[in-house]
Formats: sequence, structure tokens, C-alpha cells
Amino acid sequence: MRKLNDAIDRFCATHPKLAIPGLMRYVVFANAAFFILSLFAGYGTMDFLALDAAAVLRGEFWRVLTYALLPTGSGIVLLISLLFYYWLGQTLERLWGSAKFTFYYVSGVLLTAVGALLAYLIDGVSFSIYGATYVNMALFFAYALTFPDQTVLLFFIIPIKMKWLALLDAVYFAAGVFQYARAGLWGLALMPVIAVLNFFVFFSPEFGRRAGQVKARNRPQAIQFRKAVKEQKRQKGYNHKCSVCGRTDTDYPDLQFRYCSKCVGYHCFCQDHIFDHTHFTE
Repeated sequence: MRKLNDAIDRFCATHPKLAIPGLMRYVVFANAAFFILSLFAGYGTMDFLALDAAAVLRGEFWRVLTYALLPTGSGIVLLISLLFYYWLGQTLERLWGSAKFTFYYVSGVLLTAVGALLAYLIDGVSFSIYGATYVNMALFFAYALTFPDQTVLLFFIIPIKMKWLALLDAVYFAAGVFQYARAGLWGLALMPVIAVLNFFVFFSPEFGRRAGQVKARNRPQAIQFRKAVKEQKRQKGYNHKCSVCGRTDTDYPDLQFRYCSKCVGYHCFCQDHIFDHTHFTE
């Protein structure tokens, strides 16, 4: 996926004219406009815009895009949702640039359509999708991974960090996939996974970096270092003591101390002797 991510970055860099600056502004405006229209004409009048796999296979190809412009709620819930996702989208667009953000959002729209078509072909179940639920979920996951410690007010009362909110959303997402799979509807179980593939592709370098950090923490040298720190802390009066000159961090608080990974056992050295000492072999 990292290679695919690099290819997307190159494509966005070389085709900036394909960007739609302020894309979320148009999405939010369309959602609001269709909601107001539904108040007068009825929500059923927008059925011809919903994503319906059977209708798409009959030639109604506009549905693979127009469904994302339909509102998924009403009243104050819709207003809060539109404002929230507009904020997420604008922030990510400023961070990534219009071309990359446009690619991310549009690819999520198309992937949801692909998932719906596969679900129809596998399970034979005909259903309609109104609104970009999975696209917005991928948008939310992207923001939460980029700004995990950003705090929002849940229900306007409870302060909660984005990473915990994203974790709850991920649990809800996984539960839905599990329920479909348990019912034997493998197409419907596969659809949401396909719908958010853009998130996994775009953040594959970040996942690789974090996996590398976990691997590094489990290396023998890293484990030895952590054990050495714990052992030194158990000694009374100081945390670190140089094995050559005997200076401690208590007597010399500005002195830097390190642990030698080439010595046998746990041996600490000050900054003057970390590279100038005889390695312990026993």
C-alpha cells in the first residue's frame, strides 16, 4: 500500500487542476439544499439520486456520485453533522492541499459504490444508500489519526479526545461488519471495508512507522535499556550513576547519562564515558 500511496502523491502533485478547492463547502451546501427540498417535495423524490446497485447496472451511472450529496439526518442533528464534517474537511484540505483532499474524498465516494455493487452481486440484496456515511467515517478517521489529541465536546458537554472518539467509532464499525458476516451476508460485510480502503492506503506510511516503533521497543537493546533504568531507580538516592567515574544524576543534574548496549548487564555511563570505557564482558 505504501507504493500506491506514493503513486497517489505523485498523481496529485502532477495534476493540481483536478482539485476542487473548498470541496466540503459544495458537499455541505448540497446536503442542506436537498434537505430543504425534501421538506416541500418529500424525501422520496430524491430516490433517483440514491446509490442503488441494481439501478446502476441498468445504466443509471450518476448514482455512484449523487448519493453522497443527500442528507443522512434532519434538523439539529443534520446541522451539527454538516458543521462537524465541514470543519474536518477544511482542516485536512489545508494540511494536504486541495488535490490530495479531493482525491481522498472522491475515492471514498467511488469505493463505497464499488462495495455496494459487490454486495449486490455476492448477496443478491437490493438496497439504496443515502448520504456519504462511510466517506465521512474515513474523513473522521483521517482527522483523528492526524490530530489524535484534539479535544471536542461530546454532546456539547463531555470533553473527549479525537483518538478515543475514533476508537469508539472503530468498534461500532467492526461490530457492523461482524453482524453481517455472522448472518452470512458476506457482501454486506465486505462493503464497509472496501468503502474505507482509501483511509488505509493514505495512511499506510503512518501505520508502517508505528509498527516500526513497536518493533524497536521490543528489540533486546531497548528491553535491556528499560530494565537498566528500572534497576537504577531502585538504588537509593539517584537514578543514574556512571560506572567509570561514579558521578550520579543527583550530584550532577545537568549531566547526560546513557546505557551501553554492548556491555554485558546493565551499566550506565555519563556523557564523558559513554564512548570512552572498557566494555563489561561479565
